[in-house]
Amino acid sequence: MPKPRLALVQLAVGAKKAVNLANARNKVLEASKAGANMVVLPECFNSPYGTNYFGQYAEEIDIKRPSESIKALSAMAQESKVYLVGGSIPELEPDTGSLFNTCTVWGPDGLLLAKHRKVHLFDIDFPGKIVFKESEVLRAGDTLTEFGTPWGRFGIGICYDIRFPEMAMIAARHGCVGMIYPGAFNTTTGPLHWELLLRARAMDNQIFTAACSPARDLSATYHAWGHSTIVDPYARVLATTEEAEDIVYSDLDMDLVDEVRRSVPVNTQRRFDLYPDVTGTGHNSE
Repeated sequence: MPKPRLALVQLAVGAKKAVNLANARNKVLEASKAGANMVVLPECFNSPYGTNYFGQYAEEIDIKRPSESIKALSAMAQESKVYLVGGSIPELEPDTGSLFNTCTVWGPDGLLLAKHRKVHLFDIDFPGKIVFKESEVLRAGDTLTEFGTPWGRFGIGICYDIRFPEMAMIAARHGCVGMIYPGAFNTTTGPLHWELLLRARAMDNQIFTAACSPARDLSATYHAWGHSTIVDPYARVLATTEEAEDIVYSDLDMDLVDEVRRSVPVNTQRRFDLYPDVTGTGHNSE
């Protein structure tokens, strides 16, 4: 079996949804032609990021009656024959009117593999720099999400979810070999914590981590950090970029997961007699 070639599409996102979807398709196909078999789109890839945009761009996620973005994502995955982590889109739950920030994952056959609603909403206040409150508009999800591939299972988080180590801990203890985070850090939080968090989640759990950002647009109301990045289980940066539209590639050596866990066997050395097991299993991983 060939190694997984992971591609992060750092997409330029504008106000026209149809243009965003067409651009995403072109970039997914470009990544596939370059040998990628797993492709990731950024958070809010079909719309500008902002509380005033979520309702305007929201779509119902119903496979039986697929909306514009859902049709496009399924077709992209099937046409390119890749595992596609479809960034996120604003999701409307029609029965309640609630809005969610939601990631869908698709198989090479175009079928839906998983749906993750952002669990931790992005509510921050940096005095004099940035105030952002997703909770003014969005509702938080209430489940953790994993999906299977021929190379192992991967967990999903969206942007602010990466700041909560328990999610990656649980995924790793469930046997996941990586965490993938579509995200849109900004020019305040990005230089402080983006790479640090990716490397921390990789190091603590001895897994691959990847985060895919939109490209930076200084004419937009929200300035994304960019710097989409892939990190290995030793917490080494395998590939990254700057702020412009780009595709980041890395061939993942899945043997590294076992190698680092043999070298630094923290997965069998935990002391649950002294502190809680967040997975609830009560025993170390084998």
